[in-house]
Amino acid sequence: MAAVLGVDLGTSAVKVVVLGGGGRVVARAGAEYDVARPRPGWAETDPGDWWRAVRDAVARVPTQDVVAVGLSGQMHGVVLADADGVPTRPAVLWADSRAEAELHRYERLPDDVRRRLANPLSPGMAGPILAWLHAHEPEAVTRARTALQPKDWLRARLTGAHAAEPSDASATLLYDVLTQDWDEDVVEALGIRRRLLPDILPTAATVAGVTETGIPVVAGAADTAAAALGAGLTEPGTVQLTIGTGVQLVTPVPAPAEGTAHPRTHLYRAATDDGWYAMAAGLSGGQTLDWVRRILGLDWPTLYATAARGPRPGDPVFLPHLVGERTPYLDTRMRGAWAGLDARHDRAALAWSALEGVAFAVADAHDALRDAVPATRATPEIRLAGGGSVAPAWRQLLADVLGTPLRPVEVPDASARGAALLAARAAGLDASLGADPDTDPDTDPDADPDADPDPDPAAGQTGHLVEPGTADAVIERRRLWQDAVQALRPLPFRPPGSA
Repeated sequence: MAAVLGVDLGTSAVKVVVLGGGGRVVARAGAEYDVARPRPGWAETDPGDWWRAVRDAVARVPTQDVVAVGLSGQMHGVVLADADGVPTRPAVLWADSRAEAELHRYERLPDDVRRRLANPLSPGMAGPILAWLHAHEPEAVTRARTALQPKDWLRARLTGAHAAEPSDASATLLYDVLTQDWDEDVVEALGIRRRLLPDILPTAATVAGVTETGIPVVAGAADTAAAALGAGLTEPGTVQLTIGTGVQLVTPVPAPAEGTAHPRTHLYRAATDDGWYAMAAGLSGGQTLDWVRRILGLDWPTLYATAARGPRPGDPVFLPHLVGERTPYLDTRMRGAWAGLDARHDRAALAWSALEGVAFAVADAHDALRDAVPATRATPEIRLAGGGSVAPAWRQLLADVLGTPLRPVEVPDASARGAALLAARAAGLDASLGADPDTDPDTDPDADPDADPDPDPAAGQTGHLVEPGTADAVIERRRLWQDAVQALRPLPFRPPGSA
């Protein structure tokens, strides 16, 4: 039976899945790698670590029947690669804020140019990052043939083909959403060498090249776009919340007739041929909670179980913005804090307030999405996905804070699955592999990734609706939290060494 391989190159780990007949996950595996932070506000990874992790994960799944490979990956980052695909420096990632000063160049662009970008400014996107590299590391730029997104670099490593595709290209702050190509005016204004930007393949399912063994590798898609495809998110007005390293609230939208010069939410190409989606993106998700659990000496189950504790009078307030924030604040200077501490507070109080603070950050992003896409205001429920949202008590806290029922969507490794579905389409297998993931059989999401897949046909379906509870306490706590956010935002803090 023919199979396809999906590879999702995440921020701190790679996940791979093999899809067989009926869309069933034959096997999956993963491997981790580190994010280096050599200076305050920087976030980098050696692409060699990605390659070693991919090889390790793929070696642990059966590939003898694989007829095509699909890729997805973390968005916005930059890999400068020479003609042989060898990086000229470590990859700069989306969580990096060194290019803050380069945003001033964007602010000086005329509004008609800003409208073509149709996205909020963030230093962790490829355009500002590339401008910073031109100014501060010209030797690395000179030695590079192309500036690639992370999964595009992986594709180049597999096939030798240097190319971009719409879903990642549209998230670079270098892309004209109306012409659907690189924006030459922006590239020139930033002083970026045009030769570094590769050709944009027409769709995510386009075959970009073949491996050394002759297996086709498709263009692939950005992780958020691939996850939407893998989870069956296609209906306009439907909203899906995913909590991973960061936070994404995504809804499909029509193709733009015109752009917006100063938006608070993002507008990107989908993994489908002509689809688009709007997104509210937060930086304060799993990476914040991971820091909290390490500081407090908790494992993940214990941290999430604290969500059942509930608020108590005098609880501290936690601001989760350890690396700044995107939606809705667009402020890299924001920093985290526990506010209102006193001698009565114990580890449980700190853990509870941390979960609550991340949930409030999710609510901020949700409010911005509702403002930007009015069709989402009538959404009766929000789909909930991602490995950072499986604990029942944590799901309940999120529903309470959002004030909206949550419908868990059990699609493990949705981005890798979406990548595999793109490969299936290119191989002519989408009719047999690409059914609705809400009803497809799949493996147990809680299973050991190295174990044999669970054949339970009920796995992979949507979960029970999580209804929100009493709102009064949540409203009062969120008011206190918002007051603390505003009180601390004016602090003139900039990381040492920043522009």
